[in-house]
Formats: sequence, C-alpha cells, structure tokens
Amino acid sequence: MLPEPILKWKSWPLVERPWTSLVLILFLLILSFLLYYIAVISWQQPFYYILGMLLVLGNLLPYFILTEYELYEDRVQVRYLFLKVSRPFSDFGCFYEDKRGIMLSTFTAPRRLDAFRGLSLRFSADKKEREQLIFILMQKIGKKY
Repeated sequence: MLPEPILKWKSWPLVERPWTSLVLILFLLILSFLLYYIAVISWQQPFYYILGMLLVLGNLLPYFILTEYELYEDRVQVRYLFLKVSRPFSDFGCFYEDKRGIMLSTFTAPRRLDAFRGLSLRFSADKKEREQLIFILMQKIGKKY
C-alpha cells in the first residue's frame, strides 16, 4: 500500500494569474514575430527561429502546465505534466520563502545556485497550504531564512 502524503496541493499559474498570463502570451507573440523576421526573413535561417522559440518556451513551461506537490514523511515530490521529481528531505540544508512560494536549498544558506540545484515549491492561488508547509519544513529541514 502506498503511503499517503502529509500535504498535497496544486498550482497552475496560467489559470491562477489571468492578467499576467495575457501579458505573457502577448509578449510571446511579439517575440515570435520578431524572431521570425530576424532569423527567417533577414538571415534565412529557420533553424535559429525554431531553436530560439524552443529555448524560450522550454524555459517558461512550468508556468503553462499544472504542477502537483506532495510532501511525505521522508521526501518531497513534484509532478509536472510528464515528469516526476522526488527528493528526500536530507538533500536540503535550508529553505526560504518568496512571494510565490518556497525554495528548498541544497546548501546550508541561500545561494545563487539554488535555482539550479534546489527545488521550488510554488504556492497555489489561495496559499492555503503555506502555514502547514512551513511547519512541516521546519520539522524536516529545520533551517529557515
């Protein structure tokens, strides 16, 4: 039998922040037209247009897809559309909060590498899980900045 998560929530910024999403989509449309003009029309290199758009959209992908977060006794699990990331609490040395969520750092103090090595837990729109999440992380990791 599979263990039940202590805490579970979902986040989908595309739906939760409609005005920001509208501005982002308009920006992406303008960017795609600009990249198309430069790469395909001026340089006659469609490869650079495709590569540029894949890099931009790939970087923004977590914003567009539903993300599910689950905290268990020994690990944290993040499920994206086709990807599941599961890491034990022992991987993290500290955590800190920003306005969108909590960053779990692999270091004992916040570092610039956290975006690459750590794990970001984004709050849902109503932030109902915030207090319980911080309480659990204080028990499991212990070091908050």
